[in-house]
Amino acid sequence: MLEHLLTTRHSAGLTGLPVTPYTDNLVLDAGGTRSLAEMVAASGHDGPALLLTCLWYIREVDPASLLLTGLTRDGVYLVEKGEVVGEVNNFRFNESPVGLLSRATEAGRTERTLPREWGDHFTRAAMPALRIPDFNMSSVSQGV
Repeated sequence: MLEHLLTTRHSAGLTGLPVTPYTDNLVLDAGGTRSLAEMVAASGHDGPALLLTCLWYIREVDPASLLLTGLTRDGVYLVEKGEVVGEVNNFRFNESPVGLLSRATEAGRTERTLPREWGDHFTRAAMPALRIPDFNMSSVSQGV
């Protein structure tokens, strides 16, 4: 939950707001309790599903809608009848996190994770696995 915007000592002095310095952590807790394995076991019964384990090279396309583009990387798996049955190729995606969260049908248990995009700079993150129908894979990626 966003409670404060960044306020330096200088801007706090100018505005009378409390100092709220930059932090480098990101936590999303949607109240889910199932593990990733439990969510996978419940997937792919109505047709194949994809398990994405890494998003990479995320760039902003449209700031007004927060449309982002990027690639999947090192972990896109086919799920059928509750089991991971194989690897599939990487994809380019075009999505807005706002749109994704509005379409999410399930959130798993929040787990510590390492954001791939920022490497060692941004290491304190915790996110749940999300079940999102109709994730927009715009094309097959020829990259790694």
